[in-house]
Amino acid sequence: MGVLLQIRDLPEEVHRTLKARAAASGTSLTEYVRSLLARSAARPTPDELTERIENRGTVKLEEPSERTVRHLRDHGE
Repeated sequence: MGVLLQIRDLPEEVHRTLKARAAASGTSLTEYVRSLLARSAARPTPDELTERIENRGTVKLEEPSERTVRHLRDHGE
């Protein structure tokens, strides 16, 4: 079972827009907002992304990236 989330002081224009978009997509307002929140929560924040990248460590390339790019351009790969 999910958790109840209440949003106070939502501007009427925002509510109308979300309600119209939900209707246009054939879903209820609750389902529409739930999907928006789920998509937002699935994307990492800039800080989370930075941390993930830093935790990967350095990569040792076999050749300079410029050479790899040139090779791909010259050979159409």
